[in-house]
Amino acid sequence: MDKPSIDYGDVQGTILRGYRVNLARHFILQITDAAEAKALVGSMVNGSPGVPQITTAARWTSKPDYFLNIGFTSAGLGELGVTPAQLKSFDPGFQRGATDPKTASTVFDVGESAPENWIGGLSDGNAVHVVLSLWVTEAEATLEQVTSVLRNLFKSAMKELSAHDAHALSDNRVHFNYRDNIAQPTIAGAPPRKHSIPDDQEVVATGEFLLGYQNEIGGQYSVQPAELSKNSSYSAFRILEQDVQGFEAFLTTYGKQAGIDPEMLAAKVCGRWRNGNPLELMPDKAGAPLPLSELNNFQYVSTDATKDDTLGLKCPIGSHIRRNNPRNEAVTGGGTSTNHRIVRRAMPYGPADDAKVPDDTPRGLIGHFINGSITNQFEFLMSQWVNTDTFLMSAKGTNCQGNAVRNISGEDVFLGVNNPSSSSFTLSACVNGSVKNTNIAGFRRLITTRGGAYCFLPSISGLKYLAIPAPVGS
Repeated sequence: MDKPSIDYGDVQGTILRGYRVNLARHFILQITDAAEAKALVGSMVNGSPGVPQITTAARWTSKPDYFLNIGFTSAGLGELGVTPAQLKSFDPGFQRGATDPKTASTVFDVGESAPENWIGGLSDGNAVHVVLSLWVTEAEATLEQVTSVLRNLFKSAMKELSAHDAHALSDNRVHFNYRDNIAQPTIAGAPPRKHSIPDDQEVVATGEFLLGYQNEIGGQYSVQPAELSKNSSYSAFRILEQDVQGFEAFLTTYGKQAGIDPEMLAAKVCGRWRNGNPLELMPDKAGAPLPLSELNNFQYVSTDATKDDTLGLKCPIGSHIRRNNPRNEAVTGGGTSTNHRIVRRAMPYGPADDAKVPDDTPRGLIGHFINGSITNQFEFLMSQWVNTDTFLMSAKGTNCQGNAVRNISGEDVFLGVNNPSSSSFTLSACVNGSVKNTNIAGFRRLITTRGGAYCFLPSISGLKYLAIPAPVGS
């Protein structure tokens, strides 16, 4: 695949770079004065003294103390002068917004996860105009100092509806105690990663993450006006609350039901052991953490019977990582996973759980899920692969008798709705040359959506365009 030349200085940094920081704060803002908001956006990209600047993807010589990126909802762009006719050129999901009933049903934000139950003003999609994300390398003092400056700048332009903090846990873990930030798509033309993790997968076309470049189907995503198009992107901003105690109880109860160790069940529902090792490479025990160079060096389908896992005998077909990135197995929606990948820029929130002193403090994951098309990537994943068991094409393995389509049931154990009346997860094994499945069933939802917003992440030149004052009398 050709690597296009990308002007990194025109791209908001979080799209192409993982900042690898310890702290984050996400501000949910409503524009109260469009002219002042335009001026504020302009000051954040033109080097105004004393104003925190939007971070680009350009290479830095020394790591900054903080990073800042900004996204606008459809309503927010309207406040800044993007016309209704122009907004019709944007991604259909983005136009609807995260709180729209069709959106909620598409991504299964239902029940406790329904938008009307969301926190921090996010339940009113028309009032949410801006998501401003601040990441700080490690110093609490820096977080508070930059926050103080930003809040002073907000006063004349925007109302702060809420702010949501996140922080890295020890050993790069999330609250379910899995090692995190292992697998991200390799984007054609993106800056090389300092901590590169070789990936035995295809490089993904630039246009799956940046507007104005060729995507996986040979087209381009673009918007009007043209000034907002090239080098921009979209994100689904999400606040996802994890039921830590409920997950540990799930492992104990259903491990016993399936006749396997709870840690093996933890590996099966995820596709990786909690230390990050993939089941494809370590099917029987977690072992010592593998080198970074091996953590993603696998596929699911192979003509070599010793490596083939078409039937999900090592890594269940319904596991979290396999649903969200089926790699080279045949699936609906284009045949492979390359045109539905997303970049995840999320961190834990809430204190680390103490199993000896359980409490009800909210804990979870918060951040951006970035893609060139919310409809074809984020919403497709949630509606077609995460919350169904019919995305797999018929396929026979090379090492056991059976058909892959019969070796998956229910929804993603982590991100699915998982109503106890219908929830199910399939564990497959080869017995006497044929697949024998064990299903666990009756468990409840483990992750609840507490907030969300669909954001457009303009290029730096796009931000400068939005900052142009409106004509007098307009």
